[in-house]
Amino acid sequence: MMAVIAHYDFWNLFTHVWFWSGCGGWIVASIIKMLLAARKTHTFDFVYLVSTGGMPSSHSATVSGLAASIGYTEGFGSPLTTLAVAFAILTMFDAATVRRAAGEHARILNAILRDIKDLKFKPVVRLRELLGHTRTEVFWGMVTGVAWATALTHFWPT
Repeated sequence: MMAVIAHYDFWNLFTHVWFWSGCGGWIVASIIKMLLAARKTHTFDFVYLVSTGGMPSSHSATVSGLAASIGYTEGFGSPLTTLAVAFAILTMFDAATVRRAAGEHARILNAILRDIKDLKFKPVVRLRELLGHTRTEVFWGMVTGVAWATALTHFWPT
């Protein structure tokens, strides 16, 4: 027999602290990333609100905020919290290893493309190099997400 979904209202998703902890973690980390870049370059670049890479990691803030809020509301011994923490760890590991390596490869390929261009060959489109995160960026993204989720869960009406 097929299970019946008790609450099928899509808009119900937006009424839970879980959603806003993850989403808010991403927004807070992205704004911090944009402000840090503006301090360095003396100009605001809103691309940082949706870009990959940079300090702090928005991906880490999103998944750690989600995992923390689930832990606060469902208990840290709950299977759902275990699933959320595993999801967060995998996401942060990917950001600091696989995507970072892809960015390093793009940097090397772009250097080769510059050399080719210097030899007067047809110019080619550059590859995006800022794909992953350092472990420090991932760590501070995690701290941002957990801090946001802690504050939001504390003040969320139950």
